[in-house]
Amino acid sequence: MKSPAASRSNDRNTRVERLRASRAKDSEEKTKRALDAVNGLLRSGLRITVSQVAREAAVSTWFVYNQPQVHRAVQEGIASQQERVRQDSTAPAAQQVSSAGLRTDLALAREEIKDLKRERDRLLNRVRLSLGAELDGVDQSELIQRVQQLERRNTDLNEELSEARKRIAALEGRLRETEDDLTAARAGLRRAMRAVPSS
Repeated sequence: MKSPAASRSNDRNTRVERLRASRAKDSEEKTKRALDAVNGLLRSGLRITVSQVAREAAVSTWFVYNQPQVHRAVQEGIASQQERVRQDSTAPAAQQVSSAGLRTDLALAREEIKDLKRERDRLLNRVRLSLGAELDGVDQSELIQRVQQLERRNTDLNEELSEARKRIAALEGRLRETEDDLTAARAGLRRAMRAVPSS
């Protein structure tokens, strides 16, 4: 007959194993949703960002950054979209987007910057609130690892912000060029209309 202590130990071990299995399953489901979200954004042409993937997959941005498979897929998706933008920017003028399209892209890029800033501020606030409370129960190696993760995440956010600002600058330049072309075309049309003799 098992002693009460042995029975309690077995129960505890069983609960721990169930919890581990449940967490592993939950992580797999979140990973699949996040990867599906990246693929969906690629197919739709919508901009891929960590925060957008997190929203689409109903997971935290922390999960996206700290799940290597998901984070790699996001980085590859961003790189793919950037390459596509570079290719599009070298397309002939007839294939380039209209003034209204550029304004839409510009508005979307500005919204993305606002989202990134809000996400950064929210994360900083969470870190301030929770870090002090967590320090007591965390050993030094784990603390160093968390700080490194936060630094990587901060670097990624700053890179996304910098890329978004570059896109805005490029879009503003293209918008100015398109508006100049439109103004010149209107002036030419007016001259042509004045040149037509009235009947």
